[in-house]
Amino acid sequence: MKKILLSISVVSILVFATGCKKDYLETSPTDKVSEEEIFSSIENANTALNGIYRFMFERTTVIDWNVQNKPGMGGILLAMDFMGEDLHISSGNWYTVTGEGNWQGHRNDNHRLTEYYYRTLYKIIGDANSILDNIDDIIATDEQKNTVKAQALVLRAYAYSYLVQFYGERYDATKGINNQLGVPLVLTAADQVMPRVTVEEVYSSIVKDLDEAIAFDISARTNKSMANRDVALGIRARVALTMQDYESAIRYANQLIDQNEYTLMNQEDYMRGFNDANVLSEFIWASMPTQDQGDAFGSYFAQIAYNANTSFMRANPKRINSALYDKISETDIRKQIWEPEPDEVNFPLPLPSFARQPYMSRKFAIKAPGGSLGDVPLLRLSEMYLILAEAYASSNQDGLAQDALFEFVKVRDLEATKSTNTGNVLLEEIWTHRRTELWGEGFRFLDLKRLNHPLDRAKTPNFVSSTVGGLMAVPIDDDRWQFLFPRPELDANPEIVQND
Repeated sequence: MKKILLSISVVSILVFATGCKKDYLETSPTDKVSEEEIFSSIENANTALNGIYRFMFERTTVIDWNVQNKPGMGGILLAMDFMGEDLHISSGNWYTVTGEGNWQGHRNDNHRLTEYYYRTLYKIIGDANSILDNIDDIIATDEQKNTVKAQALVLRAYAYSYLVQFYGERYDATKGINNQLGVPLVLTAADQVMPRVTVEEVYSSIVKDLDEAIAFDISARTNKSMANRDVALGIRARVALTMQDYESAIRYANQLIDQNEYTLMNQEDYMRGFNDANVLSEFIWASMPTQDQGDAFGSYFAQIAYNANTSFMRANPKRINSALYDKISETDIRKQIWEPEPDEVNFPLPLPSFARQPYMSRKFAIKAPGGSLGDVPLLRLSEMYLILAEAYASSNQDGLAQDALFEFVKVRDLEATKSTNTGNVLLEEIWTHRRTELWGEGFRFLDLKRLNHPLDRAKTPNFVSSTVGGLMAVPIDDDRWQFLFPRPELDANPEIVQND
C-alpha cells in the first residue's frame, strides 16, 4: 500500500475497533484482516462503524503524534475556538502557541497540525467509504444494512464539512457557482491519488450524502453517540447555513425542532457540566466514551473541564472574552457559567493547586471526581434555534427571526423579552447569543470564516497577547483563513495544488 494520506486501509477499521494502537497505515502481515472477513456479517460491519465513533474521541495516533491536546474530533473542535477570540487562557500553552492560537501550524506544510486535521478527517472518510463499498453485499435485512449505510453517509458528510472549510475558501452564495478549489473528493476506498475538486462539488457531495441519510429515515439507535436521522437533519441545517442557503437551513432546523424529540435544557440542567448526553435533553449527538475508554490526560474534558485534574487545567483555566461576558443579561443562566472574580466561596475547586483567574469557566465539568470523563457535544438543539433565527434574519424575515430567538432565549433567561431589533442589529444580537451559547464547542473560527468577519482579539479586554505570540488580528482577505495541505500528502499526491 502506498503511504499516502488518502489511502485508508479497510483493515484499520476492525483493528482499531479491537483496540490495536498501531499506525493506521501499517500493513504488517500479523495485523492483516481480509476485507471479506470484516464485511462477512452485519455484526462485523457494526463493529467497523463503532470503530469510527471511538476514533472520534480517542487521542490522535494516526500520525504517531500521541499528544494530550489532540483527542480526535474533540481536539479539532477545541482548536477552532482557540483560533478565535472568545476562549483563551492566561499563559502560553497547548492550543495557543503550538500552532492553533498563533495561526502558524495550519500555515506550515511541514507542521504536524495540518497533518493532524487532514489525516483525522480523511480517516473517518476512508473508513466510512469502506463500509459503503461493501455493505450491500452483506447478508442482512434491508433495514439492518440501511441503518449502517445511513450512519456512514452522515459521518462522511460531517468530515467533509470540516475539510472543505479548512482547506478551501469560504462558500459564497453570491458567486453562483463556487469554483474555487476545495479538497480531494474521495468517495470509494479504491480512490487514492485524487486532485482537488471545487468547493461547489464538495458541498454538493455533502448535501447528497445527508439527503440520502435522511431519506433512509433511521431514527432508532442504541445511544446518542450514533448518527441517526436527527443527526443528519441537524448537520444538514448547519451546512445549509454555511452555504447561505437560508431556505434549506430553515426547513431542516424546523424539522428537527418540530419533532419534539429534544427539548432545551432547563436552568438546573444547564449548570450540570455539559457532560452527560443521556441526561441532558438537548444533546442530539455526542461522543460518549465509557470509563474503560477514558483518557486521563488526553481527552476533550481534560482540556476544557474546570475540575479536571490535569496540568493544563490546574494552571490554565479557560476564560471567556470579558467583552462578550458583559453582553450577557444579568438574569440569563449563562451569566453563571463564567466567574469574573472567582474566590473560594463562589468557585470551589478540587485542590489548592488549581488556579483561579478572572472570567474562568465552569461550563464543562467532569462526570465523576478524580477523572476526566465526559460526553463531547457534537450537536445540540440550541444550535438549531440559533440557525433558525440567523437564517430568518439573513433572508429579511425579521419577525420570524425574533420569534425563533425568543423561543430559545426565554429558556436561558426567565425574564427575557422578545427582541425588537431588525436588520444588521438583529443579526449582531443573534451572533452574540451564538458566541455565548456555543462557547468551547468548536464554532468560532468557522463562524468568523463563513461570515467573512475578521479576527480581532484587540477588542477582547482580557486577552493576553503573549499567549498567542502577539497575533491579535487577521483581516478577512488574509491567506491564513485557508489551511495548507500537509507536505507528506503533497509528496505522495502530485495531483494536489497547494494553497497560497
